Amino acid sequence: MTNRRTSEMGRRGFLSTAGSLAATPLLVGTGPQASAQETAQGTGVNSTASKLSGRRKLGLLEVSSLGLGVQNMHRTYQTTIPSRPEMINIIRTAHERGVTFFDTAEAYGPHECERILGEAIAPFRDKVVITSKFGWNIDLETGERRPGLNSRPERIKLAVEGMLKRLRTDRIDLLYQHRVDPEVPVEDVAGAVKDLMDQGKILHWGLSEMGLDTLRRAHAALPVTAVQNEYSVLWRGPEDQVIPVCEELGIGFVPWSPLGVGFLTGAIDERTRFAEGDIRGIETRFSPENLPANLTLVKLLGDWADRKQATAAHIALAWVMAQKPWIVPIPGTTQMPHMLENIGAASISFTPEEIDELNSAVAAIKVRGQRLPDAVLAFSNVEAPEKK
Repeated sequence: MTNRRTSEMGRRGFLSTAGSLAATPLLVGTGPQASAQETAQGTGVNSTASKLSGRRKLGLLEVSSLGLGVQNMHRTYQTTIPSRPEMINIIRTAHERGVTFFDTAEAYGPHECERILGEAIAPFRDKVVITSKFGWNIDLETGERRPGLNSRPERIKLAVEGMLKRLRTDRIDLLYQHRVDPEVPVEDVAGAVKDLMDQGKILHWGLSEMGLDTLRRAHAALPVTAVQNEYSVLWRGPEDQVIPVCEELGIGFVPWSPLGVGFLTGAIDERTRFAEGDIRGIETRFSPENLPANLTLVKLLGDWADRKQATAAHIALAWVMAQKPWIVPIPGTTQMPHMLENIGAASISFTPEEIDELNSAVAAIKVRGQRLPDAVLAFSNVEAPEKK
């Protein structure tokens, strides 16, 4: 049996056990519990604490060491509609297990994922940090997607009013510009956010997939708390410039898709084909001609999972968190066992020698294909126009 197969068997064993555990009552505040990983002894899964441990700082904002992305809870990559009560259950269970950082956006749904998150966190709103994002051209009332972007100041303020209603809250802890609007100076965007901050409706702000000059100008206009970009062992582009600039300016970094849209968990192999409507089907890194070469990366994670008595997902997330202490990944999921598995990654640690070895091995693997289709990539690394 290969290491990759061993890792997959461990993941399946973990998922089966964790699914059963999630169906049992959670004893909150009554002492240590046996975690899914502890219950899964013999499946190759590392024994870890049942609750997520540790906190990290994004600028001055303290959050749990790992967050939960609430993006596909209205519709999965496979285009199925998840059970809304189960999505709420996942969010609430994540909180019970120590997650305090929840990420969504008006574009997710659109609007529907904000409603799901708002309903889920209502009983403990003051104990968590929630984010949302503006910037796509979405009808404020109907949620209809329209072409292009819209970050005009007046539109930002109206968008936030809708967010507050859907999230059932009086403030958003961290508000991102989802993509840079090439028609609106970022100083004007910052001015609108500052007005909302003065009203107490926004506490911190950030940018996602922006150009570096725009990031510097935004930070000069209104200090930026966090940057959100895709980042994982499958896509390491931010290491070249984005992460160094964040370190220079004291800005936190929040990786989206830290599990490579499921690829890094071992759930995809060379025979995998994607359903119509699944964006992975038009990402060339997952094309039939590129998948076999890129699976070398999954094999590496599987080998390390064997070494650490963990899962490939644990190693992928732990690698991200090991890069900088101010990096907080936000893996998303619509499956309770996956969420429980993901929070176990916070217990995985590497010695300096191990992380050097793993970094070298990751760097030696050349990923084939683009991370996104050209039409989507066109919205990344955009620079806002100069303010006149």
